[in-house]
Amino acid sequence: MVKGTILAVDDEPDILIALEDLFEDDYTVITTTKPSEALEILRASPDIAVILSDQRMPGMTGDVMLAEARAFHDAQTILLTGYADMSAVVAALNRGGITGYVTKPWDPVLLRSTVRQAFERHSLARELATERALLLGLLDNAEDAIAFKDKEGRFVRLNARKAGRLGHTVAECLGRTREEIEGRPSGESAAREADRAAIASGSISETVSAEGPVGAERWSHVTRVPIRGAAGAITHLATIERDVTEQKNLEARLRQSDKMQALGTLAGGIAHDFNNLLTAILGSLELVGPKIVDQPRVQRLVTNATQAAQRGASLTKRLLSFSRARDLRPRSVDVNALVAGMDVLLGGSLGGLVSVTTDLDAAHPAARVDPDQLELAILNLCINARDAMPDGGSIAIATGAVTVTDDPDLTAGDYVTVTITDSGMGIPPEILARVCEPFFTTKSVGQGTGLGLAMVFGLTQQSQGKLRITSEVEKGTTVELFLPRADLAEERPPLAAATAPRAVSPARILVVDDDAEVRHVTASFLNTFGYTETEAADGAAAVALLERSSFDLIVADLAMPGMTGVELAEIVRRRWSTVPILIVTGHAEAIPIPEDLPVLRKPFESADLAALVSGMLVSAT
Repeated sequence: MVKGTILAVDDEPDILIALEDLFEDDYTVITTTKPSEALEILRASPDIAVILSDQRMPGMTGDVMLAEARAFHDAQTILLTGYADMSAVVAALNRGGITGYVTKPWDPVLLRSTVRQAFERHSLARELATERALLLGLLDNAEDAIAFKDKEGRFVRLNARKAGRLGHTVAECLGRTREEIEGRPSGESAAREADRAAIASGSISETVSAEGPVGAERWSHVTRVPIRGAAGAITHLATIERDVTEQKNLEARLRQSDKMQALGTLAGGIAHDFNNLLTAILGSLELVGPKIVDQPRVQRLVTNATQAAQRGASLTKRLLSFSRARDLRPRSVDVNALVAGMDVLLGGSLGGLVSVTTDLDAAHPAARVDPDQLELAILNLCINARDAMPDGGSIAIATGAVTVTDDPDLTAGDYVTVTITDSGMGIPPEILARVCEPFFTTKSVGQGTGLGLAMVFGLTQQSQGKLRITSEVEKGTTVELFLPRADLAEERPPLAAATAPRAVSPARILVVDDDAEVRHVTASFLNTFGYTETEAADGAAAVALLERSSFDLIVADLAMPGMTGVELAEIVRRRWSTVPILIVTGHAEAIPIPEDLPVLRKPFESADLAALVSGMLVSAT
């Protein structure tokens, strides 16, 4: 055990020897005959615990020397004095210069006891100072908001972070409850109830709570620690608050991402089934057309059915855009030119109660995006804005360019922005969180599909961009599209052929599809073109036919039970390598398709099928 250190000061060496003999077994004793030297020793030795000093010394009295030492040292101070110096002792005690005194000649037992008590007080003071420094260091440097309250909820200690959350300084919070600080009634709040519950239970508790308006909450994880006094009863409560808003927002984004992914998978599956139905319907209507040229009334009915089916195909495209299952055709697009070219379209779609203004970036930013889908997205957003202003209002369309560096949802880089702002009724926070879900709509039955914003969301995601919506009730809504910036000089793809060529030479084509109606329509198209077609209901039946007969080309559905179109293509390429194969699909993301396999999307027109088949047959010869 390390001994404590005592400094003895007396101008008589014999007295110093006596003091050293008295205390050397229990303490390290330093001695000096000069008060000025004693002060220098104290400045150099911060670990001295007790100072024993004579009162009457030449050059400086003991009470003056101890008072000066008190200004820079925390040692306990004991004055050794005669009865004649009691007035000096009283004065030194009154001004705090000494903490005790012993009269000469001293009683060794009394002097030992006095020094021991002084040493214990010094040790306790040091421990308390250490504890206080540790507590203050924790309070001042902790990232958490920490506070200590009494049982009535009054703050007895808190750090600046906690005081800042209350909007005050530490001094302004001490001795007051939170309700008093915030000027609220002293009724039972959720936080106060949680404090009382922790005190009543006597055990540590943890809660997560939110404060602030819906959609902009600040989340806190609060740990409550009851503190017991000397008698064992709980006298205080410590609260440690950690801001978990960012974590909560991240969890919400992950949940939203998972939900949107699940909804996207569902939407893609629905779209696949719809595409099969629409392929059969539109194909059958196209095939029946030549047979009713002399029946005008039937032609009108067929035209109506075709237009309705085409509207269904448009809805399916929106579903596929949301589910990321529809392949876009991105290229470099002059966004300013695209917006400017929509004047007539917007004027005819929005009606006369809504005015549209544009603010186009003079730098003419180019984005890498599918122009048709971007135009459809802008139109959908403007229609939504119009519907939010039943009594009329204004829509502002703006373009711009930004550099993103720290957005968690975007890769760092340059982006083009398209912003649509309306002066409508705004969107409440609880609805704003759901507006991108497919089929979610606040419009009346028959007035909205709930796919407009879902399609825009899908477009931005597929384009490696982002959709951001901000809104304030009764003040309007702003929708921002972030799209990757591109170079306008990029090469543009050639236009596809629009006519359906007839077969230039006989060819045998195998049609493979598990949907009998789609298979029949596809085969009928090929027969109309002049090809000889054979049908197979699945991949296994197709392989069996290939083993018995020869074919010049295969048209196969992608998603089939037992064997997919891609798996069939692998077998064909391995065993009948000269036979080309065309994959037909209504849901591209369900199964990865090799890049070297030609693909035709459902629902398709006969001209598209004819052009692809003709080109593949020519390439195979």
